[in-house]
Amino acid sequence: MERASRFPRWLRRRPRSGDASGAGGAQAREDLLRAAAEAGFPLAPAAHPEGYGCSCVRIGCPTPGRHPVSFAWQTQATTDPDQVARWAQGEPRANFVTATGRNHDVLDVPLEAGRAALDRLDAEGVVTGPVAVAESDRMFFFTATRGTPDDEDEWWPCELDCHPETMDEHPGLRWHCRGSYVLVPPATLPGEGPDTEVRWLRPPVPGETLPEPLTLLEALTDACAAHVGDAADHEPSAPWPAR
Repeated sequence: MERASRFPRWLRRRPRSGDASGAGGAQAREDLLRAAAEAGFPLAPAAHPEGYGCSCVRIGCPTPGRHPVSFAWQTQATTDPDQVARWAQGEPRANFVTATGRNHDVLDVPLEAGRAALDRLDAEGVVTGPVAVAESDRMFFFTATRGTPDDEDEWWPCELDCHPETMDEHPGLRWHCRGSYVLVPPATLPGEGPDTEVRWLRPPVPGETLPEPLTLLEALTDACAAHVGDAADHEPSAPWPAR
């Protein structure tokens, strides 16, 4: 069913350089998605920008282009590269999400904090694994997962645990584990320019062993704490993050 109203065509964004509008762009997109699946990231189709809104049928979607297409995304998510390629070919504009808590977790931090942590980790010789930049304000660190034990008593909860519906409650470090997801590159969001793209800073490598999250956690939490402090110093009248 079509949405009741849409933005006029003249308001719709011009194609960006990152759009998979040609054969070369479509193949590059498919290759990146295949590589992510082959690296063990379970992928599922997600919505994509349509004008300045979302391709889903929800009027006033609060997370345009950032959510799965199907409510059954956790069951749907797969590491089969051929299936991922079929989805990509069937909907050339679709974004994709990767389901966390199966084969990997994601430590999601503010971009400036991520840059500072990355510099520190590199200087200390810590292997970071895949890293992605999302829009102009977040950085994703892909790590090994805490797993999904059969015995629920073995599951240790964390106040940083992040589910899609509670992401705004974690403005600093968000730990995406069981039941959560993040966009996987290449993805686009409403707007113009490179700040609306999700791209790999350090792409996954099939067969690569992901780092344990605790090896990155100290650097990330320290950087987030410093970032929050800097934001408070520069914007004392506004709560962080300002929206």
